[in-house]
Amino acid sequence: MIAAAIRLALVVVIVAGAAAEAADVAEPDGYRLEGYRAPTPATLRGARVIGTDEAETIWRNHSAAFVDVLPRAPRPRNLPEGTLWHDKPRADIPGSVWLPDTGYGELPPSMAGYFASGLQKATEGDHGRILVIYCLADCWMSWNAAKRALALGYSAVAWYREGTDGWLAAGLPLQDATPEPRPGE
Repeated sequence: MIAAAIRLALVVVIVAGAAAEAADVAEPDGYRLEGYRAPTPATLRGARVIGTDEAETIWRNHSAAFVDVLPRAPRPRNLPEGTLWHDKPRADIPGSVWLPDTGYGELPPSMAGYFASGLQKATEGDHGRILVIYCLADCWMSWNAAKRALALGYSAVAWYREGTDGWLAAGLPLQDATPEPRPGE
């Protein structure tokens, strides 16, 4: 109980700090290519930037597709046979599609296709459906992915810059996530 309260307090401090620093971060013209865990801008040209209250309203109304882009370490290919591998658990906003590793500034063609097909699946092919893209607070991965969704022709992109950190700080429900299989998995 005490550990959970400490974690929640830490998340609140992180989210508040991220909001304060966002005013000082300029929106780049292209994708962010490094330093993905750093303060993010308060804007994303062409997208709507939403906070936790609006994300919750959209979620409760079932009016959007939620997409998490937090990276996930793959199972090492050279693990000796019989070695146990445990994925790091990820808790997502319920109903989200998890498309790991799609927020990097540059994507190989296979991952770009994976992202495009994942968005197609999440929105059921409706490029006008609200698409809420997130990961964590201070995560350029979600900014890049939201920018990439705009480039793919999605017209109702909402970037939830606080991500699961903001969701958790508000006491909203999370569920264990399973990522969409990446190319080659």
